[in-house]
Amino acid sequence: MTIWNERYNTEEFIFGKEPNQFFKKSIDKLCPGKILLPADGEGRNAVYAAKSGWEAYAFDASTVGKDKALDLAEQEDVTINYEVSLIEDFEPIPNEYDAIALIYCHLTASIKTPFFEKLVESLAPGGVVILEGFRQEQLAMTSGGPKEPERLYSAEQLANDFKQLSKLNITEETVWLDEGPGHQGEAKVVRLIGKK
Repeated sequence: MTIWNERYNTEEFIFGKEPNQFFKKSIDKLCPGKILLPADGEGRNAVYAAKSGWEAYAFDASTVGKDKALDLAEQEDVTINYEVSLIEDFEPIPNEYDAIALIYCHLTASIKTPFFEKLVESLAPGGVVILEGFRQEQLAMTSGGPKEPERLYSAEQLANDFKQLSKLNITEETVWLDEGPGHQGEAKVVRLIGKK
């Protein structure tokens, strides 16, 4: 995906080196195990997970993102498993991961629904899905995110997409983002935690 190679092709980390705050708070409450981070870009969340004792598996379409992620892991003296792969090429390993985190993973409708089904299949019994993404109201904001409405989330849509999960907690919130130059300012997000 050349657009992301172009965006990441700078010394600066577009979304910063620190983990997403909702992701950090969420996994800090969990017992470390095996975690999958699709579309993890420059690796900030995978690296934090590894520092916290998780066996971190990440993938992204960007080769530049992978290189920066592995450099960041080396700086932090941790190991992450990082593959270059498209979302639509993801093949689930049933019951494999104790947690799956989707942090600003915005997909078209045709890709999203089958992908989410595969993710739930990959989640181990008792495993947790963590998601934070922009909702429709973000179109009016300047703090980041895609400008195509179909890539944005709603609580209702996510409740349907992850209806196989129990203890589903979904909230729509207004937050202040300070995540590198890519996510700055007030933002309209939706957050999800669900358990298999």
